[in-house]
Amino acid sequence: MPKRLRRNYALIIWPALLIIVLDQVSKLFVIRGLRVHESVPVIEGFFNLVHVRNRGMAFGFMNRAHADFGFWLLVSTSIIAIALLLFWFFRLKDGDTRITLGLSLILGGAVGNLIDRLRFREVVDFLDVFAGSYHWPAFNVADAAITTGTFLVAITLFFKR
Repeated sequence: MPKRLRRNYALIIWPALLIIVLDQVSKLFVIRGLRVHESVPVIEGFFNLVHVRNRGMAFGFMNRAHADFGFWLLVSTSIIAIALLLFWFFRLKDGDTRITLGLSLILGGAVGNLIDRLRFREVVDFLDVFAGSYHWPAFNVADAAITTGTFLVAITLFFKR
């Protein structure tokens, strides 16, 4: 196996695994340390740790209790997205390291949130960033990795020759 190809496999596997572990460990600490809807200020007026549950997608879209259709739709969509990310990775040229890293971050985040959906039928969110009365919806390590990976892929594709 050529050295470059091995490095690309490592670049898709290791960041994704790191994100999955960080995501699941951080959620474990939140579950064990905070009651649901409890909030602890970290940086007054800017950042809290909270414990919220989200049955839906980003920003609480489709966040309805007892919505089996929504649960199965989100699980299926996550599995399809993971398969598409892997398909894209296998179609990349050897030198696309930034795209590979971006795909790895997205993959790790998608798997992290999928684990939550399968374990709890909802996703644990705990990072609460705000300024004054404006609150960004609570998110987690997996969400941050998906967002960062998406920006990395988008910027790389935008500026690619």
